[in-house]
Amino acid sequence: MTERRPGQWPVEHPADLDALQRDHAADEEALYVQRASEKALHEMVLDSIRHDLQQQPSPLTVLTAARNWCSRITAAAEEIAREKRKAA
Repeated sequence: MTERRPGQWPVEHPADLDALQRDHAADEEALYVQRASEKALHEMVLDSIRHDLQQQPSPLTVLTAARNWCSRITAAAEEIAREKRKAA
């Protein structure tokens, strides 16, 4: 019998575990950069909204502006969800 089963020794073509570790490190770095980029984008958006709210002259107009932001965000989310449903 010259046929070998999986997991049997000796292994003719061993896996290059060092290469897997290098690839994993590169993937981790790419994920870190992606997460940092997404977080920065979210912070910029929230800072923009916060700046707009701070520009309002009274507490009532702050709350009104916040409600306007919420309704615009919800409308955008509904539109995007509708587009994604059509595409699916």
